[in-house]
Amino acid sequence: MSEQLQWKSVVARRMARHHLAVPAASSPADVIRAMCGAHAQVLSAGEVSVALRVDGATRTDVQKALWEDHSLVRTFGPRGTVHLLPADDLPLWTGALSALPKGPAAPKYMRLTDDQRDEVIAAIGAALADDDLTVDELSEQVIARTGSWAGDLVMPAFQVFWPRWRQVIPDAANAGMLAYGPNRGRKVTYANPHRYTPFQPMNGEEALSALLDRYLRSYGPATPEQFAKWLSTSTAFVRNLFDGLPEVDLEGSRAWLAEGDTAMTDKPATGVRLLPYFDAYGVGSHPRDLLFPGRASTRALAGGQAGNYPLLLVDGIVAGVWHQRKSGRKLHVTVEPLSTLSPTRLRALDAEVDRLGHIFDASPVLTIGPVETGPHA
Repeated sequence: MSEQLQWKSVVARRMARHHLAVPAASSPADVIRAMCGAHAQVLSAGEVSVALRVDGATRTDVQKALWEDHSLVRTFGPRGTVHLLPADDLPLWTGALSALPKGPAAPKYMRLTDDQRDEVIAAIGAALADDDLTVDELSEQVIARTGSWAGDLVMPAFQVFWPRWRQVIPDAANAGMLAYGPNRGRKVTYANPHRYTPFQPMNGEEALSALLDRYLRSYGPATPEQFAKWLSTSTAFVRNLFDGLPEVDLEGSRAWLAEGDTAMTDKPATGVRLLPYFDAYGVGSHPRDLLFPGRASTRALAGGQAGNYPLLLVDGIVAGVWHQRKSGRKLHVTVEPLSTLSPTRLRALDAEVDRLGHIFDASPVLTIGPVETGPHA
């Protein structure tokens, strides 16, 4: 019979693993490794996600790790979304993501042959080998290195058409040939991560097993369906990766843990935390009905999807939403709890808002009341 686990023990374990119980006295890279990647489509939110988990850190510390120390890379991660990843983990991530089944084929008029796709990926890597380039600069280089076919305007995008080669950008990232560079004004740039950390992608099967181990240490116990959703792939593709792993009973449902990582705690999670948009804890944690109980299931989720609202956590459980707006030296923070907070929790919320002020290098102003801002797309 499977070991029976209580939800409160699982929550306490995840909060500790995500350095949300106690901030880590370590580096942004170590914290991101423990989170199994930090969502960074909205880069400022990704910086906050990481900084709040590192003792005394600010957004500037995360930016330094990304753009100066190059211990972090901003690139495509799980679900094809932009993430911050440790640079020394790129062999694992590129090996695993490259091994996922391809999505539906593009319309025939847009398609590339396998040889053309490989040619574009090589051209991207070569073009970015010495300098960061904007997408227009990269386009010129790719077309010059491949052929005019790469520049055919066949990709519908925002009422215009992009050149054929641009559909390969995610594949180039998964191959380790492309990542994001620092913005040049308002323009995005791309970089080749090999410039700072040469590496070879791991074998796909080994990398997927290693990534599952990381995922279960961050979000376990979990199911094949939940891991597949996190990766945006099919359950059938990942199911066999769970063979032989420890099976447990979580509140009446089967779930799995990583090999040799079955210890739980009897001490429940405590405290108040404010997580930004798309924070990994909310996006990756299941079951949703336990993490987002009652009104949180409609107020803090968008059509069942996590991440679109910043989350108020009370004792590790979603208990409201919040929003922040910076104006000059002021950081205006509005928190909407879904139930009345006790005096102890209000003091903890004040401390958490002060922490946000430190992260943003601003003077925080707290308002408790309705959050009028809608979900982030």
